[in-house]
Amino acid sequence: MQYGICHLSIVPLRNEPQHIGELSSQVLYGDHFKVLERRKQWSKIRLAFDKYEGWIENTQYQLIDEELYHIVEKEKLVLSADLVEFVYDNQNNLLPIPLGCNVKATEHLSGSFDGETKQGVLPKENIIETAYLYLNTPYLWGGKTPFGIDSSGFAQMVYKLNGHKLLRNAAQQASQGEALSFIEESEPGDLAFFDDDEGNIIHVGIIMKDNYIIHAHGKVRIDRIDHTGIFNVDTKTHSHKLRVIKKII
Repeated sequence: MQYGICHLSIVPLRNEPQHIGELSSQVLYGDHFKVLERRKQWSKIRLAFDKYEGWIENTQYQLIDEELYHIVEKEKLVLSADLVEFVYDNQNNLLPIPLGCNVKATEHLSGSFDGETKQGVLPKENIIETAYLYLNTPYLWGGKTPFGIDSSGFAQMVYKLNGHKLLRNAAQQASQGEALSFIEESEPGDLAFFDDDEGNIIHVGIIMKDNYIIHAHGKVRIDRIDHTGIFNVDTKTHSHKLRVIKKII
């Protein structure tokens, strides 16, 4: 088994080993992972944080040994707290990094960081404050940053910045936590999941107070939520059908 760590800011994780492969997620600076298969140009990896798998180009990560992998695995995350920050690499060059990168990794990549950070488990009321940092971020399938994000990436990163683990896609996330019977039982920071006509969970948003929800649809936006689903305040129609509300925290 081989192991790796991401030394670049935002690296695409694809569902097949080619540049035209679908973007399934992103690997951010400081993310570490197992290398399941290494080919001439591409590697199939499994991210340590959420066990998500995909293909990454070999030139876009650094191999590390098993000992360092387990050291990093035991360390508490120290996450960049501003929309854009900078780390110095091992040649003292500036590298821009987005919100939510694990800057603890600078210690293992011969770099440095002196910006604002978030670490540890924060109170649940901080969830909505963090979610606002992504407001108006354009929707991007597979995205996890303020420059492009999908609904489950949005939920995952907001929770991660507050010290909580969510899995990567909406269907996986819906398997976590405790289901609530009614919207009235929810509180800000709980997650609402939505399905398609076949019953597949395809969307997730973060509950706010007074029957509002913040979610990624076209952009990270705030809409109304009721027992039917999400009511888009611009089109005056329901855009997503409610399946279940989950209390994760």
